[in-house]
Amino acid sequence: MMNTKVIDLKDALWLLLLAVLALLPLVPFVSGSFFGMHVLILVLLFASMAQAWNIIGGYCGQVSFGHSVFFGIGAYGAGMAVVTYGGLPWGGILAGMVLAAVVAVIISYPCFKLTGHYFAIATFAIVEIFNRAFLVWEWVGGALGLDYPVIEEGLANLMWYETKEGYYYCALGLFVIVFGIVRWLESHRFGYYMRAVREGQETAESLGVNSTAVKLGAMAISAALAALCGSFFVQYNLRVDPPMVMSLDMSMKFVLVTILGGSGTLAGPLLGAAVLIPLQEYTRAFWGGLGGGVDLMIFGVLIIVIVIKEPAGIIGILAGIGKSLARRGGTAQGGA
Repeated sequence: MMNTKVIDLKDALWLLLLAVLALLPLVPFVSGSFFGMHVLILVLLFASMAQAWNIIGGYCGQVSFGHSVFFGIGAYGAGMAVVTYGGLPWGGILAGMVLAAVVAVIISYPCFKLTGHYFAIATFAIVEIFNRAFLVWEWVGGALGLDYPVIEEGLANLMWYETKEGYYYCALGLFVIVFGIVRWLESHRFGYYMRAVREGQETAESLGVNSTAVKLGAMAISAALAALCGSFFVQYNLRVDPPMVMSLDMSMKFVLVTILGGSGTLAGPLLGAAVLIPLQEYTRAFWGGLGGGVDLMIFGVLIIVIVIKEPAGIIGILAGIGKSLARRGGTAQGGA
């Protein structure tokens, strides 16, 4: 009797992700669409952003709506290095990541004494505080923000004018870094600690897990990666101001992209971004000014349907389809 090994959904999605990664570097050679490259860059960026949030919100179970603060710190770090000090963005990127991690630990320590929706409300307030502070802070440009000067293009300045290939490969590198770190955390002891805290903080503590240290560590890593995404965002847009990066709208995108795809999973943020970003960009392109509202309405309907029908997101839908096919296959084999 021949035995067949059944690949579960997690392994199948991991293999699919590896296949996608193998094909992504070839995209610029087969795609002649300037706008299509722009959409792919945003998909990779928002997938990385959502994966950064997924560390604390999905794996650790702490729903934060304040990640646009860390995203903005990273954006201002790179922006000020270029605009204010006339240097290369690399030092500002590193400084932004470190500062974002430190700020995350400082503001999260008192917030973690709150639980549930009280913690989420506190993170909402933090976004508004930082947004108002940066609007009146002249050192960072205030309400006018920072506009990039025309400087030499190339990898040293992370800037290209006539092509998007450089930005695409940078976004792909960012994607690989963020997803690689999360993949490593999944199989590391710290990843098990995060999932234990998510499933039950009291139970985890009874087993010897320091839940406060785990949550602060997860928040620091998540904030640093969010800042890294913010530094790429400002290099791509060549401008930064508080409403652009430190807003509730940006914070909601961190959360909703992950929920749509499936929080607490490796492939979830990519699936969510692959649905939301093309929807957002192509509706704006086809319907002009109306597109900015149409994509949000469609996305809102999708979120409502997902939350009601399948809280596990697109990953849950795929899992349901896989189980259904497995049952049909088992029934057919039994009948034979």
